[in-house]
Amino acid sequence: MNQDLSTFTMTHPIQRIVAAAFYLSTAILFFQCGKSSESSETSLAVNAESFVPNPQVVSEKPIGKLAIGDQAPPFNLPDLEGKFRTLDDYADADVLVINFTCNHCPTAQAYEDRYISLVNEYQDKSVALIAISTNSPIAVLPEELGYTDLGDYYEEMKIRAEDKGYNFPYLYDGDTHEFSLAYGPTATPHVFVFDKDRKLTYSGRIDASEKPGTGNSEDLRAAIEATLKGQALPAESAQTPAFGCSMKWAWKNEYTIKTNKDWAEKKVTIEKLAPAGLADLLKNDTDELLLVNFWATWCGPCIIEYPEFVTIQRMYGERDFQFVSISMDTPDQADKALKFLKGKASALPNYIMDTEDKYEVIKVVGEDWDGSLPITLLIEPGGKVAYRVPGTIDALALKKAIVDHPMIGRYY
Repeated sequence: MNQDLSTFTMTHPIQRIVAAAFYLSTAILFFQCGKSSESSETSLAVNAESFVPNPQVVSEKPIGKLAIGDQAPPFNLPDLEGKFRTLDDYADADVLVINFTCNHCPTAQAYEDRYISLVNEYQDKSVALIAISTNSPIAVLPEELGYTDLGDYYEEMKIRAEDKGYNFPYLYDGDTHEFSLAYGPTATPHVFVFDKDRKLTYSGRIDASEKPGTGNSEDLRAAIEATLKGQALPAESAQTPAFGCSMKWAWKNEYTIKTNKDWAEKKVTIEKLAPAGLADLLKNDTDELLLVNFWATWCGPCIIEYPEFVTIQRMYGERDFQFVSISMDTPDQADKALKFLKGKASALPNYIMDTEDKYEVIKVVGEDWDGSLPITLLIEPGGKVAYRVPGTIDALALKKAIVDHPMIGRYY
């Protein structure tokens, strides 16, 4: 295994399980099919039934930059059902629009509804609109996911497409960017418009107003209309900057590795908290959303799900958000709890209740808690519980509850 990738997956809680599944599935394929080849011919031969995403660190490669009039580079990429789509699949359309986008970028999310609307608008006008996720999912840090509930893994693309009701093919090129490099997108989203002969007529932004409700795809619509009429756009309008998140090319992993290493080396502490102190904490006299998880070292579900909370803190910690862990181990078990927290790189506020009277703690939390562990509370400033999870969390549902809360949000 590539050493950089090994380091990354071992220190990245949100992706550890997914990555392991990917490697296992890929290994099975290798045993079935013999020694793998790095050639493009091998990747093109993979059929829909056997497609398994395999994001990997690759050496730096040249990034293309299409000029107006250039031919659309070919591609052969899996859609969300594992079916491979090619450039020729859209040969009947007079205009082809390719949107290089992703799940996690706030700018990409800000333009989703507009792109969906354009698909509806042009569905009977010989215009094909598709999207390609180019980002390498292993190059995305939790700290870059502060405006989303999802990363850029292939399986997460399926979730986002279902959540938003995508009405266009959403293709994946995150393993090695094999085809996207020829197009040279610079940010997400970045759209390319091609005419009937698949010559480039427009490249750049969808429109100049990122905030939802303030733009109506003016630049992209103008490009589509001109291309349908066989008219060239003015030179100054044919190529525009594409504002958004930078592309997450697979070779840009040095900062990712360093950040994960720095987090793993942060100091982890635990403090004793009296019931009165807990009462004050739950009042949340701050200007942040407060996520509180009650757990214990003897609670199996607690220790299994705990790494998700560290990832959640890394995701939203730079926003109006704070996660706090509270151990329900007895006070004399503080060292045991601290050992566990260090093993999970829980470099955040960690407490252990300074009382052996569990019912005193339950009384402080409130009658909605029956005393079973774990329990997780998302608390607004002033103490109102906005989201409560008795028992094991659904990590995705919790992230959605956080990012869709009015205090957080998906856009700048």
